[in-house]
Amino acid sequence: MDLQEQLKDIKTQFRLTMNGTVSKSMREKGLDYKVNFGIELPRLKEIATHYPKNHQLAQALWKENVRESKILASMLQPVESFIPELADIWVEEMDYPEIAELTCMNLFQYLPYASVKAFEWIADDRPYFQACGYLILARLFAKGMTLNERSENEYLDQVVAALQSELSFQQRTAYTSLLRYVQGRKEQGEKALKSLAFLRNAEKPEWKALYEEVKAETTEDYER
Repeated sequence: MDLQEQLKDIKTQFRLTMNGTVSKSMREKGLDYKVNFGIELPRLKEIATHYPKNHQLAQALWKENVRESKILASMLQPVESFIPELADIWVEEMDYPEIAELTCMNLFQYLPYASVKAFEWIADDRPYFQACGYLILARLFAKGMTLNERSENEYLDQVVAALQSELSFQQRTAYTSLLRYVQGRKEQGEKALKSLAFLRNAEKPEWKALYEEVKAETTEDYER
């Protein structure tokens, strides 16, 4: 099949497997995509297996203002042809946390320049750039990536700033990456707790709870 035939076939698959109940539930939760077939992730993964990874196909799918097309694009985009400039463009065009999370999971974490982009993005003022940076780092930390002292200081400074922002998505992704960073790492855990010391006596209960959770995570890992 040529590109247009593939796109037509994919759209047919979307229509055949659409789930109106899920789509309605998403809209009620604020996920008001222009087009949303409500197809669940396992089914999208199964659809993806029918097509080889292809740069032109993935780019065409991403340009569609359709939830399922963007998710499928992240599954079908080859790493080798995804240049850094394209990564920036994709993040600029993100409107929902779900798309950011799945794109980082399916594609961004595997890019050869993933860690470089992650640090570039967590220092960016734009919400989805920050969030994608932290999402990538969370996955890289889980796979064992370590930081030198300079990078660690920069990372912790950015995390502290994100945790104090009013944007919940950045807070959540920064916090998730921090938990991944301290797991099983005593020295890093102690340094992170020092950076978060301002939360220990915070007036807001949620800030105290955040500090205690990091402390519990690091303590638990020390005892394993």
